[in-house]
Amino acid sequence: MEQIEEIRANDRTIAIIIYHGYDRDGIAFFTPPDFSQQLGYMKRAKGYKIQEHTHKLHLRKVYYTQETLFIRKGRIRVDFYTEDRAYLTSRELATGDVILLASGGHGFEFLEESEMIEVKQGPYNSDEDKVRFNT
Repeated sequence: MEQIEEIRANDRTIAIIIYHGYDRDGIAFFTPPDFSQQLGYMKRAKGYKIQEHTHKLHLRKVYYTQETLFIRKGRIRVDFYTEDRAYLTSRELATGDVILLASGGHGFEFLEESEMIEVKQGPYNSDEDKVRFNT
């Protein structure tokens, strides 16, 4: 199995999955510069230093909420949908996997007791930012 998987539909990235076995030296970013969430990986040797820094105040417009999920424990099935809510495919994620949900729709089934951490842009208002649908 590939350690990085991109789920695509209609020339759009739906999701990027980094499976727990991914390993490489240095730094790699998996998202294009225009994504409102940037997803990268870094592996450095003991003693490597990143120079101290701050980030500049910069106004950004976010038109679409993107989410990154870190599976801390367990197994979860992710169902992917196109922008027009048509079922696309499913993937199973397990402990240590990371996924960026970039576009389209998604749903989850917890296959066993699981823990995950979710990161997305804010401020967030579920009534204005989320559209639920039944398949």
